[in-house]
Amino acid sequence: MTGLTLLWLPVLLSAVLVFAVSSVIHMFTPWHAGDFRKVADEDKVAEALRPFAIPPGDYQLPRPSGMGDMRSSEFQEKLRKGPHLMMTVLPNGMMGMGKSLLLWLVYLAVVGVFAGYVAGRALPPGSPYLAVFRFVGVTAFLAYSGALWQQSIWFRRSWTTTLRSTLDGLLYGLVTAGVFGWLWPR
Repeated sequence: MTGLTLLWLPVLLSAVLVFAVSSVIHMFTPWHAGDFRKVADEDKVAEALRPFAIPPGDYQLPRPSGMGDMRSSEFQEKLRKGPHLMMTVLPNGMMGMGKSLLLWLVYLAVVGVFAGYVAGRALPPGSPYLAVFRFVGVTAFLAYSGALWQQSIWFRRSWTTTLRSTLDGLLYGLVTAGVFGWLWPR
């Protein structure tokens, strides 16, 4: 076993490196440019929604009040007529990136802690690079990508977007695993 206190450097360094890699992917490549499509007649749609002053949050339209409502002819008609959508409403104004970037960095460190914990329970100090790489890599990959597929399965998120993000998670997992393998306590 390897204690988490011995793994503080790979946890922090892997978080910083994955942060850098993700920044390059999102800011300097077109890799995620197609993740969201533009609504036709965007200005008209926004103008139609504006009077409702919908507070930030997650919404479904139409939304049944319960299981019984889902079977009602009125609800079935709403589904047939459409639109049927799920949406997230963000606060108005420019989206400040500072808080999101800080939370992303914290999340990356938390993934490093859990990946280090799993590897540390299984491997002693001085373990070979590839053994550490395997444990940390699989754990980090699952943390970065595992839950993404639920969005496509249940909420019809584009599979293309999910697969691109899964490949991001694979890259992030490989970076995390490489750092841990390199800095594993001897």
